[in-house]
Amino acid sequence: MPDCEVLVVGGGPTGLFLGALLARDGVDVAVLERRSGPSTHSRAIGLHPPALEALEELDVREAVVAAGVRVHTGQARSRGRLLGSLTFERAWPQNPFVLTLPQQRTEAVLEQRLADLAPGALRRDREVIEVHDAGPGPVRVLVRPTAPAGAEPETWTARVVVVAGGAHGRTRELTGITGRVRAYPDTYLMGDFADATSDPGTAAIHLEPEGVVESFPLPGGVRRWVVHTGWVPAPASAPRLTELVAERTGAVLDVASNSMVSAFAVRRRIAERMVRGRRVVLGDAAHEISPIGGQGMTLGWLDASELAPLLVRELRRATGRELDGVPELVAFQRRRLAASRRAAWQAGANTRLGRPVPAGVRGARDGLLRAVLATPARHGLAGAFSMRWAGAAQQPRRAGAARSRVPVPPAPAAGRR
Repeated sequence: MPDCEVLVVGGGPTGLFLGALLARDGVDVAVLERRSGPSTHSRAIGLHPPALEALEELDVREAVVAAGVRVHTGQARSRGRLLGSLTFERAWPQNPFVLTLPQQRTEAVLEQRLADLAPGALRRDREVIEVHDAGPGPVRVLVRPTAPAGAEPETWTARVVVVAGGAHGRTRELTGITGRVRAYPDTYLMGDFADATSDPGTAAIHLEPEGVVESFPLPGGVRRWVVHTGWVPAPASAPRLTELVAERTGAVLDVASNSMVSAFAVRRRIAERMVRGRRVVLGDAAHEISPIGGQGMTLGWLDASELAPLLVRELRRATGRELDGVPELVAFQRRRLAASRRAAWQAGANTRLGRPVPAGVRGARDGLLRAVLATPARHGLAGAFSMRWAGAAQQPRRAGAARSRVPVPPAPAAGRR
């Protein structure tokens, strides 16, 4: 019967980050992941300045920054005209940019760091199907190996179970923690194409009559495009995405260069709590918010950064008490849920801003945005978009933390999904 101090359910960016933090501080940690191998999907790409500060705790910030693209400038455009620009120097003097890096490359860095700190801590092909947290003794976790076929279930034991399994998995149900779901009436197409623009350090938001078009530079001469497609989901079609971009902005994309395309809708779900018994839920499993604004991964890392030292302290006390009775963890839950509500409000505002609007409203909106971007108020807007409000939650670096540098794997070949 395998056992550990902390069992983390989910080997995505939040689970890997938390696992590495705990391993660095001497905790016996296991990270269970259902997937048999690393993801090849670019998915989340935005690393805000608070995320870069969090990565410093694991000494991987330099490697990640070297691999990504620094976005120093954001432009707002409408019907071919520039409404205004903003930069991040005033909001973040030490990190005056938002970094873009495909999620699979970020995960690769974190997976390597976890392997350096705790070889074998990440266990793939493991799906958690039951968590029993009742009475004295350790938490019992029933795990089903997904490979090889027909393998017998395993029973793991842990002093604490942390669920970081993402927004759409059933893993958060294992905590018994629920949350109200609010679906937005918005759908999008998203795809990565060769970057034909002249400025690889600029992100552009096109507020067009038919709906927003966003574009962000990525490493390797690639640019991500996101298009609002109305209220009914569209098929994940690269040709259709290129048509919409051309119709609304005039930009011509090379459809043959497409390396990823997906269609998605958005919703909001914030857990009623994050701590119950000896179980904790983190990241997207705790707060699913609209991806417009790209705050999800940063929020998950800030959750983990604040949780890790609290878990270490509680484990060293060796009381075995339920975590929702620990004042420090109750305060953690209050702060992190407040942060997720703040992020959800901003994500909702971003989503509404990008919807199709009638001509009269559009003119007023564009005029207001042009006025804001022409005044010092643009610095406050830059701070909001780069999550300035979230930057104070970081924990101080521990003395004696490992300082090895982690190499970043090469970018995936074009055409991989």
